[in-house]
Amino acid sequence: MATVDLYEMDLTHMSWRKSSYSMANNDCVEVAHLSGGAVALRDSMNLDLNPLRFTAAAWLAFRHDVEANETRPVKHRPLSHP
Repeated sequence: MATVDLYEMDLTHMSWRKSSYSMANNDCVEVAHLSGGAVALRDSMNLDLNPLRFTAAAWLAFRHDVEANETRPVKHRPLSHP
C-alpha cells in the first residue's frame, strides 16, 4: 500500500492501543493496525492532529531504528499528504 493511500483512509472507527512505554501522566503514543501491515500513530494528548501513517516496510524500519536506539539523522524524501 502506498503512503498516499494510507492518508486517504478514514481512521474514525479504528481500534487504538496505547504504547507500553507511555508515561503515567497519559502522555501517550497510540497505535492502530491498518490493512497490509500498515500502522497509524497518534498523540493521545493532541487528537486533533492527523495521525502519522507508515507502510509495513516503513514501520519495520522505524521500529528497528528505535529498538537499536538509533540517534543519527535519517535521510528520507518528504512525504506528500493532506
